[in-house]
Amino acid sequence: MPLKLYNTLTREREVFAPLDERNVRLYVCGPTVYDFAHIGNARPLIVFDVLYRLLREKYGADHVTYVRNITDVDDKINARAAERGITIRQLTEETNRVFQQDVAALGCLPPSVQPRATEHIAEMIAIIERLIARGHAYAADGHVLFDVPSMPDYGALSRRPLDDMIAGARVEVAPYKKGEMDFVLWKPSKEGEPGWDSPWGFGRPGWHIECSAMSHKHLGEVFDIHGGGIDLVFPHHENEIAQTRCAFGHNIMAKVWMHNGFLQVEGEKMSKSLGNFITIHDLLHSDKFGGKAWRGEVLRLAMLRAHYRQPIDWTVKALDEAEKTLSRWYGILRAHGVTADSAREAPLRAAFVEALCDDLNIPRAMADLHAMAGKAEPREEDSQTAKAEAEKLARAAGLLGLLEGDPAAWAHKSPELKVEAAEVEKLVAERLAARKAKNFAESDRLRDLLAGMGVKLKDGKDKATGEPTTEWEAAG
Repeated sequence: MPLKLYNTLTREREVFAPLDERNVRLYVCGPTVYDFAHIGNARPLIVFDVLYRLLREKYGADHVTYVRNITDVDDKINARAAERGITIRQLTEETNRVFQQDVAALGCLPPSVQPRATEHIAEMIAIIERLIARGHAYAADGHVLFDVPSMPDYGALSRRPLDDMIAGARVEVAPYKKGEMDFVLWKPSKEGEPGWDSPWGFGRPGWHIECSAMSHKHLGEVFDIHGGGIDLVFPHHENEIAQTRCAFGHNIMAKVWMHNGFLQVEGEKMSKSLGNFITIHDLLHSDKFGGKAWRGEVLRLAMLRAHYRQPIDWTVKALDEAEKTLSRWYGILRAHGVTADSAREAPLRAAFVEALCDDLNIPRAMADLHAMAGKAEPREEDSQTAKAEAEKLARAAGLLGLLEGDPAAWAHKSPELKVEAAEVEKLVAERLAARKAKNFAESDRLRDLLAGMGVKLKDGKDKATGEPTTEWEAAG
């Protein structure tokens, strides 16, 4: 089944054909370790982990290389370390340690390589030297800058109007710049700031050159997929493309550019000024959102409910629904004695794989999981068929990084789920409307949600009108 991915560079969904099926290469921009990662940062971590899993499934685990970098030299790091009165190394080590714990709790597989920027200074200097030699960069006042006009098709990724790109470049206004859009590749370090010796004096790299150096070192001059959040398209990814292409003389840096959509919290943009800035660590270990700490798997499922390219609203209600769904699904596995390990050889449903291969259409794949869960409900008649469906559920969910825990442990940790009559009535009415509209995917999703709340449904038809009806009662 062909894998189709939306390419930001071409603005089209394209059939993915790797440069080398024996080594499919994926690069994703990782964190700048000056503070704990916020929930918006979790979206690309989860989205591209699913893509990594799918590529491993399609091409073999030994034939996919996934690089996710760590930026550990940056002005924000310098400022935060000074603010806290600790060394830069202390800050980056502490923040990276927490990041690794948080991302593991979200169920993300470790990348093949996690390069750190400070370990690739020599590679950055080498690329900058190439750019100068090829007429694409110049040294000025201890700085080295990329000469944007030297690249005629600069801006092809973001397709921004010239005025917008100039406005973005003016963040760094300086008299030594030849052109308004030229950006820094190397800059001098002041006393107390981290720095390295270079042909242009003691200094440190600009942000964009870091990813060009790390991707080149571990994936080559041209590779298959580059991913990140939509906020990185300009200027970061645009500048990465410029540096890498001009240094090595290729028409592309990566064949496919993928970007996930923005995240907001309870309908508002996340910001510290609004008091809704939430870190992954907070969600996992405090009661700051929804009055309790949440399991990482709950966060993961809630994040996967929308298509990766669409905006997503992070809400307590979504977390509640995700928790109830997982409780329901783990209950099914527990009833049949199924685990992720025991289900590894179960077949994957064609409809499920087709959904994932359609530009990671995870919501459609999730509807198929709900259908499997419905067929896997424990029942006396044909229990072997139900168990086989439970194995398919576990196998498919594993491709999304779900249901990989111990079903028994989930039961012991799960809080009691209480039935609120008003909420149940509302959900039953929504499901009935979905049934009448023949929206069976939504009907199945709501059925599973209600079952996770401990609600039994009895569907029927009105004898007089023939219209669908639903009765409900609390289980047990």
